[in-house]
Amino acid sequence: MTENELSHKIIGIAIEIHNAFGLGLLESAYKECMYYKISKSGLFVEKEKPMPLFFEEVQLECGYRIDLLVENKLVLEIKSVDALNNIHLAQTLTYLKLGNYKLGLFLWLIFFINQ
Repeated sequence: MTENELSHKIIGIAIEIHNAFGLGLLESAYKECMYYKISKSGLFVEKEKPMPLFFEEVQLECGYRIDLLVENKLVLEIKSVDALNNIHLAQTLTYLKLGNYKLGLFLWLIFFINQ
């Protein structure tokens, strides 16, 4: 399955979960639902996959973790925040670069806090 076919399937799963729950849950809830549905669909998915940094032939642990890695091809970052910031983009770009992955998706679900 190509990255594009994979992304189409993942976006469909995300829409299904969004239709079930809407907005307002924490990131961890959406992540667990995505992990469950992706696994159930028969795709290989890893949750909270560690992403080490190699420098001068030494593996450094920086605490990087990919939310979900699908079929060892697609980086899936889930955000439940009121606004995206440059740091969110930098985080996903870091995972793409360090893992030599071609495609990453943001799932941004707006989190509202009623005052």
